[in-house]
Amino acid sequence: MKISIIGVGLIGGSMALKLREKNIASFIYGIDNNTQHINDALDLEIIDAGVDLEHGIKNSDLIILAIPVDAARKLLPTVLDLVSDQQTVMDAGSTKAGIVHAVKNHPKRSRFVAFHPMWGTENNGPKSAIAESFSGKAGVICNKEESAEDALNTVEQVVNALDMHMIYMNAEDHDVHTAYISHISHITSYALANTVLEKEREEETIFQLASSGFSSTVRLAKSHPEMWVPIFKQNKENVLDVLNEHISQLRKFKSALEKENYEYLEELITNANRIRGILR
Repeated sequence: MKISIIGVGLIGGSMALKLREKNIASFIYGIDNNTQHINDALDLEIIDAGVDLEHGIKNSDLIILAIPVDAARKLLPTVLDLVSDQQTVMDAGSTKAGIVHAVKNHPKRSRFVAFHPMWGTENNGPKSAIAESFSGKAGVICNKEESAEDALNTVEQVVNALDMHMIYMNAEDHDVHTAYISHISHITSYALANTVLEKEREEETIFQLASSGFSSTVRLAKSHPEMWVPIFKQNKENVLDVLNEHISQLRKFKSALEKENYEYLEELITNANRIRGILR
């Protein structure tokens, strides 16, 4: 297939590398407002040409939106305006209900498949792209019944080529689950980083004493606001729900320490240890 990738960053670049490696893509167009991303992607042979939106869509079998979710929500109707009944459009956003709702009445809605590859890092840009990044991860397709059979088949082919295990889910359910599994992790990491930066003013001390546990916990705090503010905005209600529960759990730990109730503290930790049997 000839593929256009709108947003040649971490996710778009990684998808391009893998799809080229698997011979799914015969030619890859890159579309990005950031000219440095286009130049880097060309230098790294992630894409074959940098083009504008209309040229890329006109000459592609598959169009992938790999841009922040608010931008994807705005751009998707325009992309669908330009495609034929033989082309397929997919996204790679971390929230799904908003983008599905944005095109629910579009005459070309069936050409779109809502997709979320459950992978990401704190890095961005094509220089961070990794071909094997999606292997073994979940690839979620939402509201598949709203997509044309051939479009769905194309995206399923892409997901298989990325070596992901496929999951089908309703968009609203997806957003609830990702709030608990993914989005709260980022908020917690941002909050912890701000806590340490507020209390520990000696940067050299942080650098010298930070253990691998601390480093891994705050790794997500390096993630860019350009991506994550739109995610929190689009999934606000679900994120607030999980955030309230998280605050409640923190209060339990605080109360146990304040009251020197170390039995209860041990209960809280033992209960948390159940995650071992789920995540290995």
